[in-house]
Amino acid sequence: MSINENVWIGVDVGGTKTAIVLSANPPTVLGRTEFATLPAKGADRALTLAKEGIRHLLARQTLELSAIKRIGVSCGGPLDRIRGIIQSPPNLPTWDNVPVKAIMEREFGAECQVENDANAGAVAEHRFGAGQGTQNMVFLTMGTGLGAGIITDGRLYHGSNDLAGEVGHIRLTRTGPVGHNKAGSAEGWASGGGIAHWAAQAVARATKNKQKTVLTKLLQSGKGLTARDVGLAAQKGDRVALGILRATGRRLGEVLAILVDLLNPERIVIGGLAMRLGDLLLEPARSVMRREALAPALVDCEVVPAALDERIGDVAALCVAMGF
Repeated sequence: MSINENVWIGVDVGGTKTAIVLSANPPTVLGRTEFATLPAKGADRALTLAKEGIRHLLARQTLELSAIKRIGVSCGGPLDRIRGIIQSPPNLPTWDNVPVKAIMEREFGAECQVENDANAGAVAEHRFGAGQGTQNMVFLTMGTGLGAGIITDGRLYHGSNDLAGEVGHIRLTRTGPVGHNKAGSAEGWASGGGIAHWAAQAVARATKNKQKTVLTKLLQSGKGLTARDVGLAAQKGDRVALGILRATGRRLGEVLAILVDLLNPERIVIGGLAMRLGDLLLEPARSVMRREALAPALVDCEVVPAALDERIGDVAALCVAMGF
């Protein structure tokens, strides 16, 4: 590579890890590094490591700082997209009003853009993944929480103050598991946290009824059950785990029906758990969606897992750098 060739830098900040990627032609990645975010240790440590990571990737390609076209930071909300300030996301509670845009621009002398990770994921799948060729698409992040990025008429929709897509806050039931600070919310029912909630209840019932499940020992270990535990057990044919995923899928289907009726998308692309669990989760979701959503809107809407797989965070951050 020529020393004068320009590159994009993507920074994907998550509660577990932060990844730094470098690319001259997204989505192809020329270099990548990551480190544990460790939110309890605060933002300063992580941002220092991020800056070191960027310099390291540039050095490996014998590039100067002047080669950076733009830096993109993808991070969970809430955040101030325009000023580039991260405002204590649930997975980064110590990142209180962190001016990441100003910090990066001062360090590297290049423009830095910041975007909500759900919005960035929507653009990544629309440009390079399962949303290619669509004009109206919804991307769901289905991890510990539940959020959405919305593409309308080929453009990312932010809303009047950047809060469009907070589907996790929709109340599905009057009472129920808490997600997005609301009992019975979509996030409480249909997310990694929702699966963990279902699992604790289901395993307790199975134990009481002397029903065998591989999840019992995991729950008794005191570590608590995770969506990953349930997914692995379901893939081995565990009946209790399969029941948990069907229940979660049905709640997800209620969310999908709302999105179909409200936004009339051509495609709903689901990341995270849907990529890993596939039809174990999506078939019950599609079934409920077909039952509840308006039939004319369903004709032109399909529900698919994200196509970028585990690369989605990297590509999303690069899309932030490229601009929307």
